[in-house]
Amino acid sequence: MKTVVVTDVARAAAADIERLAAHGVATVHEAMGRTGLVGVSLRPIQEGVRIAGSAVTVLCWPGDNLMIHAAVEQCRAGDVLVVTTASPSLDGSFGELFATALKHRGVRGLVTTGGVRDVADLRAMVFPVWSAAVNAQGTVKATAGAVNVPIPVGGTLVRAGDVIVADDDGVLCVPRPDVQEVLGAADARAAKEAESRAAYRRGELSLDRNNLRGALENLGVRYVSSAEYGSGSGSAGGVEAGHGHG
Repeated sequence: MKTVVVTDVARAAAADIERLAAHGVATVHEAMGRTGLVGVSLRPIQEGVRIAGSAVTVLCWPGDNLMIHAAVEQCRAGDVLVVTTASPSLDGSFGELFATALKHRGVRGLVTTGGVRDVADLRAMVFPVWSAAVNAQGTVKATAGAVNVPIPVGGTLVRAGDVIVADDDGVLCVPRPDVQEVLGAADARAAKEAESRAAYRRGELSLDRNNLRGALENLGVRYVSSAEYGSGSGSAGGVEAGHGHG
């Protein structure tokens, strides 16, 4: 591990970050070809909050939050602090005092593979957090790590300056060089979803709108009456309910 603090991180345009936030995690994830999610282990401590911002990355030693202190200085308005440890640790390395300092600097939230504490205070001050645990166990400040270096978060590599999108559905990382391409795909997907939403409100079926009847037919799905199914003539390949588990 290189024990460094990188200070001159490039960030995406603020307007582009706001547009990604408006789309939300699920839409952007689909627009990226179903990539970018950090995984299901990180969950929000709050509900109904959606943020996006430039990643300030932190690599800490397990049970040690020294580098979070160093990272605060590198944060700007509109950033999201992203923290992980060199090996798995769920200690509560972040609490209300850190959130107070970061909120003063305009930081939009925290994403951490570790634990947080002072959760009631964090909710009350409206500082959004996505974490792997809530844990009152504290940490020390004794071991060097790194700030603004690439870090693994779940199954995704997050680089400083990448755009983090987070909401009730989870956390997503958009690589900074891909922001414009992803925005175009997300805009197109949102427009398509708006058309589908209007169609469903008119009573259209998703089977027809998405041309899925042919897919069902090609997969051997047949429509049968309840009488036919009850007599056994409607079962496919002799597989009855309760016996089709793989």
